[in-house]
This record gives sequence, C-alpha cells and structure tokens, in this order.
Amino acid sequence: MEYTGSKYRGDWNEGCMEGNGLYTFPTDTKYEGEMKDGMFHGDGTLLFPNGSKYVANWEFGYAKEGKYIFSDGLEFEEKDWKYCDGYDRRFYTEICNGMKPAGRSQLTNKIPDCEIPVGCYDCGDGFYMPDTRVIVDYDMKFLRNADDDEHEWITRTCRKGWDEIIGYQSTLLQ
Repeated sequence: MEYTGSKYRGDWNEGCMEGNGLYTFPTDTKYEGEMKDGMFHGDGTLLFPNGSKYVANWEFGYAKEGKYIFSDGLEFEEKDWKYCDGYDRRFYTEICNGMKPAGRSQLTNKIPDCEIPVGCYDCGDGFYMPDTRVIVDYDMKFLRNADDDEHEWITRTCRKGWDEIIGYQSTLLQ
C-alpha cells in the first residue's frame, strides 16, 4: 500500500485486510466497511472528498447493490428520477428550502456559491484550467486531466470565472 499511496486502518487476518476497516486512496476517497481477502466484501461505503458517498453491498471487490448519495443528501434514483428533469429544473436545495426571491439567482446547488478563479471554469467537481487542461477540486488539489471531449463540454456548458462583454456589437448589423 505504501507504494500506491493508499492507507489502511482496521482488522487483519493472515496478512490480509479482513474484517472492518478504513481504506484511504491517494485521492482521499475512502472506503469504510467490511473486507475479505484484501477486497471490499460485505456492507461498505465509499466516501468521496466532495462529501458524496456510495453505500453498497460488495462481493469480492464488486458492488452488487448500492446507492449514490450526493453531498447535499439527495439520493440518486435510477428509475423515476425526479430531480432536474425536463419539467422541473430546480436545484435540490431549492426543492428542500424554497426558491430565492426574484433577482437573487441561485446558479449552483451549493450555498453559498463558490468563487471561480479567473481563467477557470466550474465543472461540477472542481475547477477546470483550459490552458493546462487540468481539473482540480475546490481545494485546488489535482483531480484529473481533461481529454478532448471533456474539454469541449466544459468550455461549451460550464460557468466561467470571468466576464465577457455582450450586447450591442456594430459588426453584427453589417
């Protein structure tokens, strides 16, 4: 584990992680739960750095049944998903706490909104720096490099940390 940067605190049996324990990945994602033969086995939860989690029943390292819970408590439902669908575009916090008054737009599900660094985009799990194609979490720790598809999606759809002048442009009328 020291070679991969992972850590384990918990029960051992004959040199294997077995019983209950806490396994921490180098990305600070954690697994808390039952282990068998060094694998996730039984009831356990993956805890992600952004506050979300995946609660599941595991068999020899594979999730057999589970559910994803966002950091705000919203549980993902594969069937009958009612959040942010084509008819109701409210954020989960708006569903739980009500809408803000006119003129006070809520731009994300996070309250208060985070400030996006100039030159970056907010891509949902952190900030994207298009010059280097690096995505960092909201604490500025490396998450991943964006491929061409993710780069195009982020620059086309995500909020950016700078203003652009829009409005009347004489060249458009020519």
